[in-house]
Amino acid sequence: MAAVDAVVWDIGRVLVQWDFPLIWRDVIPDPVARAAFTTTVVSESWHSRHDVGETMDALIAERVAEHPAERALIERYRTHWLLAVPGPIAGTHPLVEGLATAGVPQFALTNFGADAFAMFRPTFPVLDHMIEIVVSGDERLVKPDPAIFALAARRFGHDPARMLFIDDNADNIAAARKLGWQVHHFTGDAAALEADLIALGLL
Repeated sequence: MAAVDAVVWDIGRVLVQWDFPLIWRDVIPDPVARAAFTTTVVSESWHSRHDVGETMDALIAERVAEHPAERALIERYRTHWLLAVPGPIAGTHPLVEGLATAGVPQFALTNFGADAFAMFRPTFPVLDHMIEIVVSGDERLVKPDPAIFALAARRFGHDPARMLFIDDNADNIAAARKLGWQVHHFTGDAAALEADLIALGLL
């Protein structure tokens, strides 16, 4: 394997927790009722359209037209979105800091809606260590589409064979590997990721 010159992070479920129904936990405290709302009125698959480039306003307007009695709850998607990212993933932020101290170039490649990322980015200073972040909602391309990996490689300016891509999604990992990237499938085990980074000589 080639030496690694740079590390490319996914964000959701790698650097930050992501739990879509938390947006409504305070106003729908019953978990059964909340699960029903977040599968029939709004859903994570509905939200994923934001990752592809649809605006929050458009998504909300569509759902309100279909469920007018639920307007106030649906509009929480925009006003309370940050509740869905309640905190960092344990153990990964020290790895970002360690790589920064070691002078390893770091980037991020994330499926994230543009409106949501604009709200989220100022709350998450660990991303200051990223030289560049490719956001799917800005590009209207999402992982695992090979096109977004090609775009990221051009932007980051490193050979994919010399970048380590870290993601929690097995489909994204498989796509990156097929395109020649080095990969780490993150399953929540920061110690395993640290061991990989040490084995690659990055930490």
